[in-house]
Amino acid sequence: MSTQNKAYLFALSAVLLWSTVATAFKLTLSYLTPAQLVLLSSIASAVVLGLILGLQGKLAQLKYLTKKDWQASIVFGAINPTIYYLVLFQAYALLPAQEAQAINYSWAITMTLLAIPLLKQRLRWQDLAAAAFCYGGVLVIATHGHLMELKFSSTLGVILALASTVLWALYWILNTRDQRDPIIGLFLNFACAIPMIFIYCLITGELKPMAWQGIMGSIYIGIFEMGLTFVLWLSAMKYTQSTAKISNLIFISPFLSLVFIYFLLGEKILPSTFIGLGLIISGLILQQWRAKPR
Repeated sequence: MSTQNKAYLFALSAVLLWSTVATAFKLTLSYLTPAQLVLLSSIASAVVLGLILGLQGKLAQLKYLTKKDWQASIVFGAINPTIYYLVLFQAYALLPAQEAQAINYSWAITMTLLAIPLLKQRLRWQDLAAAAFCYGGVLVIATHGHLMELKFSSTLGVILALASTVLWALYWILNTRDQRDPIIGLFLNFACAIPMIFIYCLITGELKPMAWQGIMGSIYIGIFEMGLTFVLWLSAMKYTQSTAKISNLIFISPFLSLVFIYFLLGEKILPSTFIGLGLIISGLILQQWRAKPR
């Protein structure tokens, strides 16, 4: 198999797994609270990432971590997974899966807007147009197409879903300055986050017996949303001859996700969801467009 075909295989595997997580979130949240789900899935993710590091022969590198590395791990772990997934899972608990997952896909444009003040990047007309498309799509989805009425299935859910995009974008912007190995860094984030989430669950009284269905769902989410899929995507980026050849594959994910939501959750997919998602994807494509030099 050529290196580019390996890149496609890894990338498509990641896209397929990412497409299942909205359904997995919703199913698992019918058995667990958002905080319980964050705790269990974080433990599962830390375990699988630790196993991957062991297979790669990188566990020995943990002995050489500096104080700065541990400080970064605590900060990043507080943002992701702790606060980010607490907010995201609460949004999923309040909204239909098709709405929460579609709104969450607008995080890329949120990152572009945040990068302007935080990274001193220049605002282009494409960024403004892309933001109009993306947030117009969010509004179409959240109001079920009734834009003038501005009635949401859950106002708090929409606010939390949008807040999750800010947290995720902020996490990746801060990662531009992170000098740790990506997989080691992610493993340390989860390792540092687990005590935080445990204390949160202890304070809120959520450390109690949990249904086996919720536990199994958490393990699936921890492996395929938080851990292994990240490694698959990094592998695709490593093998590809051009980032552009695999980056556009990610746009398959939200539409494929709707298929799982329809058949496994039984949600009726509204026309407004397709329209809004189309606007969001159009905005993301426009954001990536670069004018040819004269």
